[in-house]
Amino acid sequence: MPVRTSYEQGTPNWVDLQTTDQPAAKAFYSGLFGWTYDDQPMSDDAGDAVYSMAQLGGQQVAAIAPQPPELVAAGAPPMWNTYLAVDSVDDATAKVGPAGGQVAMEPFDVMDAGRMSFVLDPDGVPVALWQANEHIGATLVDEPGTLTWNELITTDPSVTSFYQQVLGMTTSTMDMGSGEYTLLEAGGKQVGGVTPPPAQGVPDHWHVYFAVTDTDVAAAKVEELGGTVVVEPFDTPAGRIALVTDPQGAAFSVISQPGS
Repeated sequence: MPVRTSYEQGTPNWVDLQTTDQPAAKAFYSGLFGWTYDDQPMSDDAGDAVYSMAQLGGQQVAAIAPQPPELVAAGAPPMWNTYLAVDSVDDATAKVGPAGGQVAMEPFDVMDAGRMSFVLDPDGVPVALWQANEHIGATLVDEPGTLTWNELITTDPSVTSFYQQVLGMTTSTMDMGSGEYTLLEAGGKQVGGVTPPPAQGVPDHWHVYFAVTDTDVAAAKVEELGGTVVVEPFDTPAGRIALVTDPQGAAFSVISQPGS
C-alpha cells in the first residue's frame, strides 16, 4: 500500500464531492468503500459547515462537502470535482485566459493546506488547480476504495491544447478495441483520459473513477445503499467498469482490474 507524497504538475491529485445531503452521502460512501471521516471546519463565514476528509487505512483519499448555497439555489446537481496539481497556482491561473479558459475563482489560500483556484476550460468544464502545502492531495490511490482515474468527458477533443498550455500536459492515444482513446500525460506518465460523452445530453465534465475489487459486487452494493447503476458493468481493455450515481445523484464510475 504505497503512500503518495507528491504529484507532478498536471496530475489529478484530489477529488471532492459537493452534495445536497452531506450526512447521507458520507453514509453511502462509507458503506460502499469503507471510508471514515475527519471533519474539518470550513471558513469562518461558513458557520458550522465541515469539510469531511475521507480516510482509508489512515490515509486521505477524498472529501465530502456541503454544496455551496448558490449552487443549491441554482438547482445544480451534486458532483465530484477534480483537482490538478500545479507547482504555482498563480502562474498556472495566469495562463488560463490566454489559453481560452476563464478564471471562476482567483487563487486563494486554504489555511496551511495549500493554495488553489477554480477555472473553466474553453468548453466551460470546471476544474480546480491545487498547489500543495501541508495537503498534497490523496495520499492513497489505485487501491480498492480510492481514486484510480480521472477522465475529461468532452465533445471537443481539441480542448486538450488548453491543458497543454496551462499545465504542460501532453497527449497520446491507445487502442480500446472500439476506437482510439486519448490519454493525458504529465511528466511522461499517463494520468488521465479524454473521451466523448457516453450518451446524448451528458454534459462535458471531469469524471472520477474509484477502484474496487469486484465491479459487479460494487454495483450491487450501490443499489443496496440507495444509489443507481446507470450503466451496468462492462469489460474494457482497462478493466471492468460500471457508471453509477449516489443517492443524491452525483455520478462516478467504479473499475476493477483484470485478475483483481
